[in-house]
Amino acid sequence: MCIIKVIIPAINEEKSIAKVLKEIPEIVSEVILVDNNSSDNTAEIAKQNGAKVIKELKKGYGYACLKGINELINNPPDILVFLDGDYSDYPNELNDIVKPIIDNKVDFVIGSRIKKWREKHSMTPQQIFGNWLSCKLMQFLYDSKFTDLGPFRAIRWNTLMNLNMHDKTYGWTIEMQLKILKKKLSYTEVPVHYKKRIGVSKVSGTFKGTIFAGLKIIGWIFKYYFSKKIL
Repeated sequence: MCIIKVIIPAINEEKSIAKVLKEIPEIVSEVILVDNNSSDNTAEIAKQNGAKVIKELKKGYGYACLKGINELINNPPDILVFLDGDYSDYPNELNDIVKPIIDNKVDFVIGSRIKKWREKHSMTPQQIFGNWLSCKLMQFLYDSKFTDLGPFRAIRWNTLMNLNMHDKTYGWTIEMQLKILKKKLSYTEVPVHYKKRIGVSKVSGTFKGTIFAGLKIIGWIFKYYFSKKIL
């Protein structure tokens, strides 16, 4: 039987986290919520809804993901899923995202937020443009087939360990995809629905966050392309 676990990085998601946790399918054996220094009741609500809560005081998406991975080192799953805590994704679509891995077709799956399944205004214009530009650059430089940088994703545990992930902030998702490409590992995308998040995004919801995230993502794409080794 395939063991599937979920990591949810979260900062101040008290209004949404219960909804997310209640819709995670039963095939998941454990949910790790990494409380990334929240100032609200995110941690308490997550515990009440069955998640194991750990804390990461250093703010950053990558910091939170790395803390969650480290928590699982001694009892790892076969497949690890990353899911945001803002309820913009549909957690019950996790079944579709892990299926290509369970069927031994690929090592890595992205939940692709296709336009016809996106709720109006669920992504900001800068998100849409940045996503498009990043994917086009990857197609041109790496012969990539990725069409999205979506955070809802699944990966084999052993594959994840071989990637040696280390970005601490905005570059986490693109680092994973670039390493998949450079190592020539198998991957696919699964179309997923996407809705307006509950609350304000810590990245796209601010001008500073949008600019820094965009620069970090583009920087990773070119850094990996010109690097002679996989970082």
